[in-house]
Amino acid sequence: MESTPQTWSDADVYLADTLVGHDDALEAALAAQRAAGLPEIEVAPVGGKLLDLLARISGARRVLEIGTLGGYSTIWLARAVGPEGRVVTVEAEAANAAVARASIDAAGVGEQVDIRIGRGADVLPTLVGGFDLVFIDADKESNTIYLDWAAKLGHPGTVIVLDNIGREGEIVRADSTDPKVIGTRDGLRMLGTDPRFDATALQTVGIKGWDGVAIALVV
Repeated sequence: MESTPQTWSDADVYLADTLVGHDDALEAALAAQRAAGLPEIEVAPVGGKLLDLLARISGARRVLEIGTLGGYSTIWLARAVGPEGRVVTVEAEAANAAVARASIDAAGVGEQVDIRIGRGADVLPTLVGGFDLVFIDADKESNTIYLDWAAKLGHPGTVIVLDNIGREGEIVRADSTDPKVIGTRDGLRMLGTDPRFDATALQTVGIKGWDGVAIALVV
């Protein structure tokens, strides 16, 4: 079979149908996000399940999410930490946060989720540390700021997930002038050189195109 964006997407749908299944609350959250005109940049279903598994494998009870959007990944994380766990999620846009709040409450995990509205660089210094998992899925230009705060607010053993590191392969271009590519390269370089982190990254293809994710441990 020829490798094309369409076959990547078809395979992603197959994997989601086979391993993730369908969920009314999650699908309603996506529908609400579409209805509100939010960008379709949330994690794919297989990515949501990856977050769920990483949180459960690590035994996370306190999770920090940077970039709420419509609350789709937030619901995955809130379910993963269980009724006694908590998710603090940071969203720069108040309108996005309102959509997320309604979907999170409708999914039955509202009491577990604290939405903080504001730019990450402003909100993160106000948080109390001790997070077991940090999911970074916000403006790529600020990746190094977010990673620095992830280390400060985490502890040895904290899992960090940095999304969207593939950038259609543009990460190999040292001469790129795209701020998102530059921010992604800076974040990856930080994960590779900063002694606070031990990390790897995987390229992915699927519904979201040619992308990828970095996974790190605070050491």
